[in-house]
Amino acid sequence: MSRVGVVAMAISLSATLPSNNTFQPHPNHPSSHIFPKQSPPYNHNLSFSLLLRRPNPIKRTINFSSSQSSITVSAVSGSPGIASSEVSEDTTSLLDTVQVFDLNGNGVPISDLWKDRKAVVAFARHFGCVLCRKRADYLAAKKDIMDAAGVALVLIGPGTVDQAKAFSEQTKFKGEVYADPSYSSYKALRFVSGVSTTFTPGAGLKIIQAYMEGYRQDWGLSFEKDTRTRGGWQQGGIIVAGPGKSNISYVHKDKEAGDDPDIEEILQACCS
Repeated sequence: MSRVGVVAMAISLSATLPSNNTFQPHPNHPSSHIFPKQSPPYNHNLSFSLLLRRPNPIKRTINFSSSQSSITVSAVSGSPGIASSEVSEDTTSLLDTVQVFDLNGNGVPISDLWKDRKAVVAFARHFGCVLCRKRADYLAAKKDIMDAAGVALVLIGPGTVDQAKAFSEQTKFKGEVYADPSYSSYKALRFVSGVSTTFTPGAGLKIIQAYMEGYRQDWGLSFEKDTRTRGGWQQGGIIVAGPGKSNISYVHKDKEAGDDPDIEEILQACCS
């Protein structure tokens, strides 16, 4: 969406619980809370609101609701994103021109991240994204297996070095974090983008589940200019690459927000 398009985006989550329900700290996120394991049925309502800048501002709201005692991965999973072991020469050539930045602000050619080693490289939607925080934990939980196989774990996000630092500090991500302010790696890998890939029923349910597990969106990062002017519609993916600049053996392109591939699929690609 163009710069004159979206100027504000909000996702609000509300849960109606019986008055005798209590909240417990999430073990990985002490500042947030999770629902107790045993509780009566409750209702969740998820509302996506878009405020569009036009001569007459227009507000669009999409609502999703769910009434059930629990939400599981199987309830929110849809058809998998695009997974492939084939990468065109055009893509590898474009990646050779891409530079990302480490947390100290040093520029690094992206292909250097896997030139001399094998790496699992995750691409976040943006650094404030609640689903990307869950993705970071989902990958970091298998870092011991990756370490044993000599495989590096890397996360790249579209945004500034300061945003990358904030993400790293907030999530305590165990891997390496880099910023791609120009979104160049996302363009080279042809990751999808758009409102229709962000506001889907499946993504809405995944956000509910993430909130129930204690994850939270960072709205400060989400509304910073370089995220807001692009609408926050960018999707990411996961690749397994290296050693060798042009050796990309696995590519998963998210079809919608929160479209994580099966972790065993990634481990098969990187560590078998």
